[in-house]
Amino acid sequence: MAGGGFGNEGGNLKRAHLYEYKITNYFIFACLVAATGGSLFGYDLGVSGGVTSMDDFLKEFFPKIYRRKQAHLHETDYCKYDNQLLTLFTSSLYFAGLVSTFGASYVTRNKGRRASILVGAVSFFLGGAINAGAVNITMLIIGRILLGAGIGFGNQAVPLYLSEMAPAKHRGAVNQLFQFTTCMGILIANLINYKTDKIHKWGWRLSLGLATVPATLMFVGGLALPETPNSLVEQGRLEEAKWVLVKVRGTPNVDAEFADLIEASEAARAIKHPFRNLLQRKNRPQLVLGALGIPAFQQLTGMNSILFYAPILFQTLGFGSGASLISSVLTSGMLVLATLVSMALVDRFGRRAFFLEAGFEMFCYMIAVAITLAFKFGEGETLPKAIGWFLVVIICLFVFAYGRSWGPLGWLVPSELFPLETRSAGQSMVVCVNLLFTALIAQCFLVSLCHLKYGIFLLFAGLIFIMSSFIFFLLPETKRVPIEEVYLLWKDHWFWKKYVEDDDEKDIKKPTT
Repeated sequence: MAGGGFGNEGGNLKRAHLYEYKITNYFIFACLVAATGGSLFGYDLGVSGGVTSMDDFLKEFFPKIYRRKQAHLHETDYCKYDNQLLTLFTSSLYFAGLVSTFGASYVTRNKGRRASILVGAVSFFLGGAINAGAVNITMLIIGRILLGAGIGFGNQAVPLYLSEMAPAKHRGAVNQLFQFTTCMGILIANLINYKTDKIHKWGWRLSLGLATVPATLMFVGGLALPETPNSLVEQGRLEEAKWVLVKVRGTPNVDAEFADLIEASEAARAIKHPFRNLLQRKNRPQLVLGALGIPAFQQLTGMNSILFYAPILFQTLGFGSGASLISSVLTSGMLVLATLVSMALVDRFGRRAFFLEAGFEMFCYMIAVAITLAFKFGEGETLPKAIGWFLVVIICLFVFAYGRSWGPLGWLVPSELFPLETRSAGQSMVVCVNLLFTALIAQCFLVSLCHLKYGIFLLFAGLIFIMSSFIFFLLPETKRVPIEEVYLLWKDHWFWKKYVEDDDEKDIKKPTT
């Protein structure tokens, strides 16, 4: 029984014991190419905060902020960067991504995961090119909107692609390739920002324009990608689906897994309105956990606030421009290391263990930051270096905890939960909710820092406590459960089984005509 979310490793599953696979070069190639989609998201997360802290960028587009920054250059002023137009530069991308996810859902379901990956790459390339050549704020925002559309399509398709291609035993590690490339994108962007900050007048253009590089890699690689067997079956291309399944599994003995795909596809074809179906009572666990709770909570950890504005945050804490960018490189490096730890261990210890252990750590670190700032971080005062570096260490530990839990698992777990008939719609909701809260956090963090001061970190600590309780009570363990049989877990869960069983009883009692 998965009571209280306690693990069920598949005692109720049907054909999982008959699945066979080998790790083939074909499978590795497909997953590595698809995972480059994460680098788009990561590069933008890393580059935005660095560019908005560069003096040459501020002088050209936000001169008022530049003058305010110079007036408080060596002071710890909470409100130094409080400007809604500046935050709109960052958050406009995520609002655009939010809207684009609905189009991405249609393309992903009807044209395939590969088609969405290609569309995302083209849109991101155009956005990067426009931003690099921007001469006014309007061009910046247009470029950001195109970048957002690219992220909306990429984030819709890539986690699904990886989860559907992976064998159940390794799905956690494979899906986290998306998070790994996201983290690598953040790290590379911070390293680039550190170098381009020294190229006066046009260094920021180079930072923004290099977004075209991961987009090009994703597009060229995407042309050679196979479609997932799940998607091919969904489109009625059964022979091709079985051929691809044999290739990625490295064995002709795929009949059991292929039969599960056929059954899932038949259920999917009966659903004409997948978004409406997602609202049905039997899909309540996937809606609450996968589509709403986990993607919203992933942003409410406060992590993306640190990623967006790490250079600005560290400058606010009294570090110089160069030192703040170095601190950002340090935190993004911790994120990459944490993702590698999660990839290596999540299929052994499970999703819940990582969520809960790291959640406790993150709660403690946010409390520590808040207490430190409450005593040592007054407006107009210079922050002692020892205290500043203590905060950097605490933030790095927070990043390490997030990077092995809510960061990768916020994408992995939702991609596992939805049955095929609502998978594209469900993933669209995941991306939509994720980007909505990303945009809101991006738009509100600096003004909240200005008005709540250290209290914003107490707010994040409270939210981390709530989301950890949410996971403890409501999420069953999904490690090593075949993706087309995850739905069986709800029947053994102490809370969700009443929704699934009640719906099953209604189906049985429904008169036949």
